[in-house]
Amino acid sequence: MPQTQTKSSAPAVSHKDMANAIRALAMDAVEKAASGHPGMPMGMADVATVLFTQFLKIDPKHPSWPDRDRFVLSAGHGSMLQYALHYLMGYEDMSLDDIKNFRQFGAKTAGHPEFGHAEGIETTTGPLGQGIANAVGFALAERMQAARYPAFTDHYTYVIAGDGCLMEGISQEALSLAGHLKLSKLIVLWDDNKISIDGPTSLTISEDTLARFAASGWATDSVDGHNEAEISRAIAKAQKSDKPTIISCRTTIGFGAPTKAGTSGCHGSPLGKSEIEGAREKLGWPHAAFEIPEGILAAWRDAGARGKADFDAWTKKYDAADASVRGEFERTVAGELPASWVDAFNAFKQKLAESKPTEATRKSSENVLQVLTESIPELIGGSADLTGSNNTKASCQLPVASGQFSGRYIYYGVREHAMGAVMNGLALHGGFIPYGGTFLVFADYCRPAIRLSALMGQRVVYVMTHDSIGLGEDGPTHQPVEHLASLRAIPNLYVFRPADAMETAECWALSLAQQNAPSLLSLSRQNLPALRTEYTADNLCARGGYVLSSGADIAGVTLIATGSEVSLAVEAQKKLAEKGISAQVVSLPCWELFDAQPASYREEVLGKNTLKVAIEAAASFGWERYIGTDGIFIGMSGFGASAPAPELYKHFGITVENIVESVERRIK
Repeated sequence: MPQTQTKSSAPAVSHKDMANAIRALAMDAVEKAASGHPGMPMGMADVATVLFTQFLKIDPKHPSWPDRDRFVLSAGHGSMLQYALHYLMGYEDMSLDDIKNFRQFGAKTAGHPEFGHAEGIETTTGPLGQGIANAVGFALAERMQAARYPAFTDHYTYVIAGDGCLMEGISQEALSLAGHLKLSKLIVLWDDNKISIDGPTSLTISEDTLARFAASGWATDSVDGHNEAEISRAIAKAQKSDKPTIISCRTTIGFGAPTKAGTSGCHGSPLGKSEIEGAREKLGWPHAAFEIPEGILAAWRDAGARGKADFDAWTKKYDAADASVRGEFERTVAGELPASWVDAFNAFKQKLAESKPTEATRKSSENVLQVLTESIPELIGGSADLTGSNNTKASCQLPVASGQFSGRYIYYGVREHAMGAVMNGLALHGGFIPYGGTFLVFADYCRPAIRLSALMGQRVVYVMTHDSIGLGEDGPTHQPVEHLASLRAIPNLYVFRPADAMETAECWALSLAQQNAPSLLSLSRQNLPALRTEYTADNLCARGGYVLSSGADIAGVTLIATGSEVSLAVEAQKKLAEKGISAQVVSLPCWELFDAQPASYREEVLGKNTLKVAIEAAASFGWERYIGTDGIFIGMSGFGASAPAPELYKHFGITVENIVESVERRIK
């Protein structure tokens, strides 16, 4: 139901005037910036006005209030809609000067909404489809949090999405999952303006979009997107549904522009001086650029103040809750790990030192997850239909399902891209640390979401198994070759490739310690020997690379490897020693952490005047930073093949014998 309006002494202001304030700010800011997208904000101004003044439960004075409604502008190119709303509603960090600096260097009003730039921006949007998929994560997090803290969790997730968002394949993955889970507190407002950049959407689509959503378990509705009463009725109805809802809002892009309205010409370009003058006349908005009349601004600020009553009511309920419950809630929302996990983790490492397991690192990951999930209740797992292969489910994790949101394991289905974006939503919402698994080769299917995890600095853990030609008979379609290099190229993503069970445990600990960055664990299918057999409370992987095995004498060769190839380096070291060649072995599980170390440490580990040999069952791209132009690379130079793993390693020369022979040839 619409929220109760607070009393105001301001004169009555019409819905039309309030919506036109959004349109005016949008077209003026885009014009001043000489770039931007005025069409969507002008077209959706009526819908946004109804949503923000009648329904959205927010308090601009407390923008991080945990029980606020979440608003996601999936059609992020229309960012001036959100910036205008924030200024009008009274967010203290959004001034008129910020609006005037739209798209300028250093401004919080970036070309697309950027998480962390301004209060109230819940997620970074712009890559179409990501926002609506994030929103599924927000809505899922709300249901999961409500199952744990029902006394003070009850909010909606609203999305404004455009035709482009719904064309992107990720939208189908996400809406299918949302319908399956019956995320009834998710409401999508579709800007159904039938225009895309190329022109009318009839050029590219002819499907019945609402039927597509209905087939996926959604409630659907249609309104005139410029009719206040229809919009209000539809949102109120959606709030009562037991399904997620999409509302088709039939709008005119660039509403009010005399010659460009309804055309692609106002999608991504300034309207121009004469068109803006005509729009002001047509809309009945005679005010100067960036001028919002006092009465209209007061009406908007009254709407912003409406949320105070909801915030105060929530605070009263929250303060009445048990202190221990509040403490746990506050800890998880703040992203702080429970103190008890460290002791449990160190005890696990001691057992590893004693048992010295020979096992695949995907199995090592499963074993450490048994400890971590028991110790960290907010750790939420999942897999893209590969649970038994990724080894991502711990015994304490019950499945998340419709009506069973107290669970801690999400069966994402074959939806890798949505899995990544939903995990971003879970992390952004607060209260949960998500991890999800698939094969490393399918990192390509969720790469845009991984990139946004890194861009937004979210603690999301990607568990990627079957990480090399070592997966064997499935062949080159499933054997990642270029993936490690491409993932290492993403800024602020920590890529870990552990060599054994001990390193796997330490890399998991480092992933959880990264509160402002995602991590990706690259794990083997094949069994690997235990290389680290001594217990230390120190995390040797924390510096990204370290000397695993020193040479008997001053080393003339440095063998540098990651993951499954570290054991080959250790064996090659022994063979070289038999030939009178001293070599040291460096394990380099995380390039990003290693590159962040002082130059003196890196030189100490790699050796100053040694022949450097890199060994990794992947493409060589990037290794030159460690081995230089005169080093040796033992790895892949093309795609893999279908055969048992030992045969593939022999065929491609990733063997102890080839390492030794390559070093001998170079030294001689």
